[in-house]
Amino acid sequence: MRLRSFGSTPSEVAIIGQGSWYLDTGDRASAVTALQRGIDAGMTHIDTAEMYGDAELVIGDAIRGRRDGLFLVSKVLPQNASRSGVIAACEQSLKRLGVEQLDCYLLHWRGRYPLEATFEAFEELVRAGKIASWGVSNFDVSDLEDALAASGPGRIACNQVLYHLGERAIEHAVLPWCEENGVAVVAYSPFGHDNFPSESSAGGRVLAEIAAAHNATARQIALAWLAQRSFVIPKASTARHAEDNARAGDIELTQDQARRIDQAFPRGRKPSSLPML
Repeated sequence: MRLRSFGSTPSEVAIIGQGSWYLDTGDRASAVTALQRGIDAGMTHIDTAEMYGDAELVIGDAIRGRRDGLFLVSKVLPQNASRSGVIAACEQSLKRLGVEQLDCYLLHWRGRYPLEATFEAFEELVRAGKIASWGVSNFDVSDLEDALAASGPGRIACNQVLYHLGERAIEHAVLPWCEENGVAVVAYSPFGHDNFPSESSAGGRVLAEIAAAHNATARQIALAWLAQRSFVIPKASTARHAEDNARAGDIELTQDQARRIDQAFPRGRKPSSLPML
C-alpha cells in the first residue's frame, strides 16, 4: 500500500482507506472482519462520523487492541458545531470508538454556526490531545476561502468530498485549490451511488481493458485512478471486498491508461454548486 503526506499534517497515510457509511446496516461480525482484513492489507486510514449510526461502535470493535498505526477520522454534524457542541460530540465519538485520540476530526458540512467557533473548538481539542488535526468535508471553494480566513494557513488538514468517475466536479476548482493550499483531498463514495459503469458501457470497456493489463478488476482501476490526486475511502462489508479494495493501492497506471480513463469519463461542465451525498 502506497502512502502519501496528508495535507499539512506530518502523517503519511494510506492512499486507499476504509469508509464506513452504512457499515452498521449489515452483518456486524462480517463488517468487523472486513475492517480488520483491510487493516492487515494496509488500509489503515479509517473514516467514520457521528452521523453514521453505529459505525463508530463497529469500528471500535474492529480496532480494539490494535490502535497503533491507524489514521482514524470522524466528523461532527453541523448542528453540533458550536464550540461546546463540538467538544461534546468529539467526546462521544472517542467513547464509541474506544480510543483516546482521533488523528483528524472534520466538520461534516457547513452549517449555521460560525466557522470561527467550530475551529476554536477543534484547536481546543488539539491542545487537549483529543485530536491530532482537523479538517472539513463538502466544502466548495468559497467555503474553503472562508475557512482559510477563519483559521489561517496550515491548519485545514483535508477536505472530504464526493468524487468518482461519474462525478468529477471537484476537478474544476476544489481540487486545484486544495493542492495549491496544501489541503489533502479525500474522496468518498468512489464507486458512485449504485451507478458504477457497467461492463457493456463504453467507459466500462475501457476500465475492463486496463484492468486486464494489471490483472485487476474495473473497480480497482477506478480506485487507482482516483488515488492519483486524492485519498480514497471505499466501504467494504466483507473481507474479500476489503482485500479487493486494498489491491488498488499497489496499482500504478501508465500515463496512457490514465489519459484513456480521463477521456472515457469526461468531467463535464462546472456545476453551480458542489455535489454531495
